[in-house]
Amino acid sequence: MFVDQEAPSANSRSLQQHLFFLLQNRCKTISQLSQIHAHIITNGFTQKSFILVKLLTLCTAFNNFPHAHQVFDQVSNPSTALWNQIIRGYSVGGNSRKSVEVFNNMGRSSALPDGHTYTFVINSCAKGGLLGEGEQVHGKVLKSVFCSNVYVRASLVDFYAKIGGEEGVGNAKKVFGEMPERNVVTWNSLLLGCLRSGDVDGAFRVFEEIPERNVVSWTTMIAGCAQNGRCREALALFRSMQEENIKFDQVTLVSVLSACAELGDLNLGKWIHSFVFESFDYRNQPVLVSLRNALIHMYASCGEIEAAFGVFNTMKQRTTVSWTSMITGFAKHGYGDEALCVFQLMESSKDNSVRPDEITFLGVLCACSHSGYVDEGRRYFQSMIRTCGIEPRIEHFGCMVDLLSRAGLLDEAHELVKLMPMKPNDAVWGALLGGCRIYKSVELASDVADLLTKELDPHRAAGYFVLLSNVYAAAKKWQDVVAVRRKMLDIKMRKPPGRSWIQIEGRVYEFLAGDRSHENAHMIYDVIDEITREARFQGCFVYSADDFVGIGD
Repeated sequence: MFVDQEAPSANSRSLQQHLFFLLQNRCKTISQLSQIHAHIITNGFTQKSFILVKLLTLCTAFNNFPHAHQVFDQVSNPSTALWNQIIRGYSVGGNSRKSVEVFNNMGRSSALPDGHTYTFVINSCAKGGLLGEGEQVHGKVLKSVFCSNVYVRASLVDFYAKIGGEEGVGNAKKVFGEMPERNVVTWNSLLLGCLRSGDVDGAFRVFEEIPERNVVSWTTMIAGCAQNGRCREALALFRSMQEENIKFDQVTLVSVLSACAELGDLNLGKWIHSFVFESFDYRNQPVLVSLRNALIHMYASCGEIEAAFGVFNTMKQRTTVSWTSMITGFAKHGYGDEALCVFQLMESSKDNSVRPDEITFLGVLCACSHSGYVDEGRRYFQSMIRTCGIEPRIEHFGCMVDLLSRAGLLDEAHELVKLMPMKPNDAVWGALLGGCRIYKSVELASDVADLLTKELDPHRAAGYFVLLSNVYAAAKKWQDVVAVRRKMLDIKMRKPPGRSWIQIEGRVYEFLAGDRSHENAHMIYDVIDEITREARFQGCFVYSADDFVGIGD
């Protein structure tokens, strides 16, 4: 047996040390753990705290926590270290409330909590979002000798930062300000709290004050900017990180690729892909699945769908996000058959952890919509509800309305809008209006526009009024076109300017409709006018900038 090899004589201190050695260095499986535990019981060591602490640690590591609590319950007077392992174990296992319950039970025992106890239970409250319970623990910390403990204080900062909101971040700053000493972990927790509450400017101020920023500080700031729509600043931070010779990791690159996808910065995305290949793949070092997923998303967002599929094809392990990213990428580029083929392969995957989720079905329905696969769209929509048990969100209804509207089934689309369990948003009505434009359904378009006028802010409704104007124009109802534009002027409706990006020699340029601030604006507009004239010559109906004087920016 595993334990019997060279075991010292029973009931000796050397046997205890031998069992501890096995737990510390040799125990790699649950079977081996069970064998060691059996020897602990048969040799009467069930009350030996230093052995049991290691045993409970391994139970948690092997995700066998019910067994750990069974061991704990057999101890007549658990030490503080044993209580700590149970509190930590429930936290690691995702049962935050049970972790707090054990902490409260500990308060009724003879064991006294130490710094580890408070750190574990506060972290558990942060993980479970237990604000009230965390505040109660904070109160107990203030009454204890651990109120100045840097690790306990750091946990409190992290707790309030993760709770989020203005109050949560305010409390995090208060605890942070009262700390006699701070480490980079505490700074990073405060930084994360600011970003989670959407205070990017506040996060930048914290970031600048961090005495010694580590890779986590930089990555947190880059990710926060990318997630809050400030992708240019995210890439600027990455460049600064390189200039300061801060060694970035794969998690950093995931956030940078997200910003590249948003801005269409294909050159930087390709550089990262090359770096990943040279630094990890070529040396047979593991690459995070999330990093490969980010590469797929980046290539698909930049229009390089073949490159995205190349990354996908080389993945030995794929998650639901991997499959979903590829399906959505194909769908958005009009490759409906390819998207549905990938989805069918996903469904037949032998990996039980891979299951289509609500985002996957959005990609599938988008593929059906762009390819005109009405019957397939209906079938997948019903399968999502009945087979997968996924409650459709308004985005799924929007895809179905778009699918039906594109196919000319306007009455069915309108009926689906009426039957939706939630209030239709502007995107749903916009999809229906799009169908009206294609099939010149003037009456339905007018009804939809009236609803949008009542329900939406004038500036948000502006785009749909332009679409209504297009419906009238397509039906050659010029008087109605003029009436719509006059109405937009009367209620001072302004359409938000369209935006576009283009990358030239590694630099990304942003353009707004009607913007003439660029130094070469006159040349750009000359080219636009030439393209417009050519399009009209070919028989296309095109609005020029002059057509919307007083309406757009």
